[in-house]
Amino acid sequence: MPLYRRVPKGGFKNINRVEYAGINIDRIQKLHDEKGITVFNPEIFRENGLVSKNDLIKILGRGELTAQVEVSAHAFSETAVKAIETSGGVATKM
Repeated sequence: MPLYRRVPKGGFKNINRVEYAGINIDRIQKLHDEKGITVFNPEIFRENGLVSKNDLIKILGRGELTAQVEVSAHAFSETAVKAIETSGGVATKM
């Protein structure tokens, strides 16, 4: 059998890819309801066990937000920004 058929084929892994830890709007609403938090930043997410120490955070738009909160994260989805701003909150990109 020729060498090119004996050697296993490998895929491509992009070394420049940025991995984010996603946090949905419904988790933010749940934390607000349970603990009364109104200002969310990476330290608050770490304290509540949602992300690890070196994770980059992206806020995603699943769920419904009724609380007026201030959120700072590394990235936001369009639906998350729209949900935060319609409830009267502020979305700040770090």
